[in-house]
Amino acid sequence: MIQIQNISYRYPGQKFPVFSNFSLQLPENRIYGLLGKNGTGKSTLLYLIAGLLRPQQGSVCCNNVATQERPADLLADMFLVSEEFELPAVSLNSYVELLQPFYPRFSREVLGRCLEAFELGEIKDLHALSMGQKKKVYMSIALAANTHLLLMDEPTNGLDIPSKSQFRKVITENMQDDRTLIISTHQVHDVEQLLDHVLMLSERELLMDASISDITERFVFEVRMPGQLDDSIIYAEPSLQGNLVMARRDDGQAETLVNLELLFNAVTKGLVK
Repeated sequence: MIQIQNISYRYPGQKFPVFSNFSLQLPENRIYGLLGKNGTGKSTLLYLIAGLLRPQQGSVCCNNVATQERPADLLADMFLVSEEFELPAVSLNSYVELLQPFYPRFSREVLGRCLEAFELGEIKDLHALSMGQKKKVYMSIALAANTHLLLMDEPTNGLDIPSKSQFRKVITENMQDDRTLIISTHQVHDVEQLLDHVLMLSERELLMDASISDITERFVFEVRMPGQLDDSIIYAEPSLQGNLVMARRDDGQAETLVNLELLFNAVTKGLVK
């Protein structure tokens, strides 16, 4: 359980806080999508959860332990894949040997499985890899660490289209039931098939905190022709195939997959509470 209680945080030199009296509770064993426009605090929230930033007021706790204290046993059970990172000019095996003692549940088997899914062979110099390859390696290491809490900040940035598909496969095949994953992203279509729960941030407030099952019970997402538009529609966008719509779901109407882009636009425009 992650408990965020009445936190306030402002970066030095900035006039306005990123968070002010902000609270949130995240039950464990779920895959969360943390969505929001640039500058709404997605990355800051991940760093606060990881204990890399300290709230000026309030508290951030993971299983009743304040993350800002960064005790060794807590750090051994969480892994942050930041949007920007560097890898040293060593072989992958040397890097793993350096990291493995810090993560008691580290699995070489999981690492090999992830690297194979990403179509990566033997890696003799991590620093020589492309940005996309480095991201694949780092995400593979993060999953192999087998921490109960995994945080990913814009994990699909820098990945090409086939690699994004590989990313979804790797996450799906290597997320155990006892793990919590929080993915911060603005590339919503890359992750919408993975999520159990959606969190949407605007400037300094939480706009939505809802499970995917709750969303599919309330709404349908589909393509409708002009003659099919009715009062059930909450939000619509034109496309070459017709109108992409988010509408209220009627009793007996079949569930549909969630279109996170439509949902995000509807929520940020104040059309959904």
